[in-house]
Order: sequence, then C-alpha cells, then structure tokens
Amino acid sequence: MTDRRLRVLLWHVHGSWTDAFVRGRHEYLMPVLPEGGPWGGGRAGWDWPGVVEVPADELADLDVDVVVLQRPDELALAERWLRRRPGLDVPAVYVEHNTPKGGVPDTRHPVADRDDICLVHVTHFNELMWDSGRAPTVVVEHGVADPGERYTGELERAAVVINEPVRRWRVTGTDLLPRFAAAGPVDVFGIGAEKLPGRLAELGAVGPLGALDGQVRAVGNLRPRELHDQLARRRVYVHPVRWTSLGLSLIEAMHLGMPVVALATTEVVEAVPPGAGVISTRVDGLVDAVRDLLADPAAAAALGHAARRAALDRYGLAPFLADWDRLLTITAAQTARPARSAPVPVPAPAPASVPTGGSGS
Repeated sequence: MTDRRLRVLLWHVHGSWTDAFVRGRHEYLMPVLPEGGPWGGGRAGWDWPGVVEVPADELADLDVDVVVLQRPDELALAERWLRRRPGLDVPAVYVEHNTPKGGVPDTRHPVADRDDICLVHVTHFNELMWDSGRAPTVVVEHGVADPGERYTGELERAAVVINEPVRRWRVTGTDLLPRFAAAGPVDVFGIGAEKLPGRLAELGAVGPLGALDGQVRAVGNLRPRELHDQLARRRVYVHPVRWTSLGLSLIEAMHLGMPVVALATTEVVEAVPPGAGVISTRVDGLVDAVRDLLADPAAAAALGHAARRAALDRYGLAPFLADWDRLLTITAAQTARPARSAPVPVPAPAPASVPTGGSGS
C-alpha cells in the first residue's frame, strides 16, 4: 500500500455522498463544460477544497490514476474525454448508489459483463439484489461527516426528507404521508417538495386521502447546514421509503440525535438496530409510534440519543474514507496504463438528471 496522493476523476452526482468522498486525502477532478449541466457542472456550488474543476477538453492531457464512475453513460464519456478506456487503459471503479429496477432480483448491472471494473455497492442489500455478473464486487457503506448532536425537538412536528416526492410517489412512500399526518403535522424537505401540497390537494379532492387541513407542509430544498438545523427542531424523523438505497438523510437525522421511525425496507433493518429507532412494515404501527413520540419529548430524546450512537458506530466518516483510500490505492496499482491514444469516436451521452444538491432519499 502506497501513501501516494492519487488523482481521481469523478462527476458530482449525489451531493451528500460526494461531500463525504472528497474529504479524503486525494486530489479529486471534476469536469466542467461551458454550459454546465449534469456532465459538466463541476462542484455545482459546493465548497470542496480538495476538488479541482477541469475543463473537459483538458482531461486528455492529465495523468488520472483512477476514474470513479457512477452512471452508465460515464463509461463512454470518460473514454472520449480521457482518450483512454476505463478499466483497460486507466483504472476504474463503478459506484452503484441505487437499488435495482425492473425485473428484480434478475436485474443485470450495466458493468456485469466487465471483470476489469470493480463494482462498488453502498449497501449489502444492493449487492444482494443486483445481478453483478462477472464484475468483482465490494461494499463500502456510507459515511457521514458528523453534524453534531443538534436535536432539540422543540417543534411537535415530524420531518421527512424526500427528493422529488411527486415524481417518485410510491417508491419514496410519498403516498403514505397523509397516514402519518393523522398522527401530527409533517414537514417535507427536499428537491421538488413544493409540488407536493398541490398534488395532495388534487388527490384529496377526488381520491381516498380525504382533507389534510395543511397537516402536510412543504418546506423545500435547503443547504445542508440549514437543513440540519431545521430537522433537529422537529420532534421525530420519518422515513417512509419503500424502494431506494439507504437514504443519507436518515443517517444524518440519526447523527443529529433525532428519533427515527422508518419502514423496514431495503437496508433500514441494518441501519436502525433494535433500540435505535422504530422500524416495521406495519404502517399503522409506525403511525402510532410517531403519535407517541410527538406526545412524549423525553422518550423522543432518549431514542434520539440511541440513534446517534448507532449512526456514529456504523456510519462515521473515518472508516468510510479509510475503506475508500484502500480501494482506490489497490485499484490504481492494478491496471497497466499505456500511453494516451488518439481520440476515440464515442457518441455523446444521453441527457441525465441534474445532480442531487441536497441530502435526500
């Protein structure tokens, strides 16, 4: 194992994960294009001293030690911009942030036929459910920079963080929010949250949800520090997600010292151990738990202390960075890199979603 500082190329795709990743000891390169966008947005406004923004047309002149891929189209894009093939001419890993979609559990991963690119899953559940084929796999669990124990619970309200809650409706459990609102007011944070009240009002007028009387309120997308401050004022954190990877917002809420009530789906059963929160697949039982915690500040605070201890034990920043340092160092040493070749005719990538700026599920 070498102590050499590596030059790592990656795109800003998920704000909170990237925020932890670039706190390591290496130099992190992010491509920029004049028009910005999902392929050339650089830091996208984040304050990351370890990140160097590089014009895409200058990447071919740089010695890159490792490419960290996170989206299928980045394979071709990295080849076109670097004039080197990820996994063959330049070492590469592929970080899969998401649960599989489609015909689960038979969903085949985009790099399943590659044995030259390590497939990195962020949860053991994801590794279990993806068909990773011949790709070597490893799990590097999430790490979170500790925001500190800020919980006050002064507001007798529940907090939820969901990005794009209307578009991702059942996936993120948005449809369950009216049921939780029967226990007390629910404040929704995240990208696109402002669209939620209108959608709920439509369903309340024509569907089975009934009148909500403002019990579900959209707060919107906040920068991390403000988000943490606002979450910590709410009495309880609710995680209603059916089918995503492990939302970093849940782990951050636990770090803040918030009591958490969550659907026992995907990796939640590992992230919230017994005594560190309330988890179940029985929604009525979870609603009762929210009601009880809203009515009992002392019990809520005690459960929040336990949640914080569990999060610090499993999702601290130091082990996350150590695991990634080890993986990047091993990967950089594995692939022989020939001299840079002539430009490779690779088609431009298809449009992609704008990188996630805040914490979310």
